[in-house]
Amino acid sequence: MKFLKFTIYSLLFAVVFACSSTKNKQSTNSQYTFTKKEGNQYFTLLQLNDVYEIAPIQGGKYGGMARVETVHKNLLKENPNTMLVLAGDFLNPSLIGTMKVDGSRVRGKQMVEVMNAMNFDLVAFGNHEFDLSYINLQERLNESNFDWLSANVLHNKDGKHHYFYKVKGGKKQNTFDSYIKEFKNSDGTITKIGFISVCIPSNPKSYVYYGDMFEEIKRSYNEIKGKVDFVVGLTHLTIAQDKKVAEMLPNVPLIMGGHEHTNSYDKVGDVLITKADANAKTVYVHRLEYNPITKKVNIKSELKEINESIKDDEKVAEVVNKWQKILSAKIKEVVTKPNEVIYVAKEPLDARDTPIRSIQTNMGEVVTKAMGYAFNNEVDCSLVNGGSIRIDDKLSGDITAVDIFRVLPYGGPILKVEIKGSLLKKVLDYGLKAAGTGAYLQRDKVTREGDEWLINNAKINNNKIYKVAFSDYLLKGFDIPFLSDKNPEVINIYTPTKREVASDIRKAVIEYLKTL
Repeated sequence: MKFLKFTIYSLLFAVVFACSSTKNKQSTNSQYTFTKKEGNQYFTLLQLNDVYEIAPIQGGKYGGMARVETVHKNLLKENPNTMLVLAGDFLNPSLIGTMKVDGSRVRGKQMVEVMNAMNFDLVAFGNHEFDLSYINLQERLNESNFDWLSANVLHNKDGKHHYFYKVKGGKKQNTFDSYIKEFKNSDGTITKIGFISVCIPSNPKSYVYYGDMFEEIKRSYNEIKGKVDFVVGLTHLTIAQDKKVAEMLPNVPLIMGGHEHTNSYDKVGDVLITKADANAKTVYVHRLEYNPITKKVNIKSELKEINESIKDDEKVAEVVNKWQKILSAKIKEVVTKPNEVIYVAKEPLDARDTPIRSIQTNMGEVVTKAMGYAFNNEVDCSLVNGGSIRIDDKLSGDITAVDIFRVLPYGGPILKVEIKGSLLKKVLDYGLKAAGTGAYLQRDKVTREGDEWLINNAKINNNKIYKVAFSDYLLKGFDIPFLSDKNPEVINIYTPTKREVASDIRKAVIEYLKTL
């Protein structure tokens, strides 16, 4: 099977399966619309995926759910048979989600409220939905007015597997294993479109049962295909997994995917696979033409950039602004200018979950160097657990103080710890073996040669006392059980005062980036 791969930035493809970046334009190019033919039926699917922020990012240049809603309403005017869908990952991670309001962390409540205001139709479960506790997830399910879909994730309770559900009007409504949307056409006929979905078991949680992705999506397809006119996918998988699904199900004309954060356009045989950019920097607009006689589906797909040229929808903006005011007040407790551009990243800073928890990244380098900077570089090395970095994204272009809060939402002081070399070795060994988890350590001034750890190019001396800048979380013993103030090889811990830059790791990173 031949794969054709197109990575899209601002290229225009004038073909039936086409996509574009429509920068600074709100109107739609005619190449992405159909000349309607009598007897054929027409639908539009507006696809988002991996949206963690409700407001625009990169200094307000890109994204913003109020802008997306303007696009949505324009599409509804063009064709009432329009659906708004999201291919997973929207409840976590987000900066607002980590805040406490009325004593409880928000945990995605803001996103559901915004999505309800946008009248979302259908979402797929993404792996980050399960970052929430079961109780928090149930709260978000109950609050949602849209439908949820996945064929392979179930609630695992005492070894028994049940559908997730939401409670509306005192009644339980199960999430969907497969989904049917009925569209009434202008001639009065009904067209039924089926939707199927599966979710990658990334960072699995004990309260979730993950069925085999490929077996379950094939099962759900076989169960629904005879009940509908055609079936499309709304998945949360890697691109390689989506391609395998496309090979398995060659009669599915479209797979709207997620998980990756960069837009992509792939063809496997006759199956189109699309992913938009994370945080609604772009969205995909799919216009579908269905011939009920030949059963053929034609698709014209447009990658639309969400930028400053698109006006906010007032209703959605009101909800977004409510949450942004809460967020701004919280941030101003630490920094006075939340939206100040502090750095311009010519090379994207990689803070995605997988690399930050398994290899040294340039975002990890920035954080750890900032930790040393906070103590005037009067430390031998700096260490932070990868799990403290929560944005699961790359930062590029203008970086604001708010972006650093998105990277390190929980904050906390940086501690200057005097520690014996023998314990420091054990800590570094533990972090290395913990690759793939939040206990993996991002490091500064630490290198490895063979089986030896080096500080500033010198082997660690077991009996020497080293000064190490640690994130305060690491000294609580949660990630590295033997690393705490109770360990006799921890000689001294200095906790900074509130007036010091080291009093909050986010403040340290912000001030450090200003020097670059």
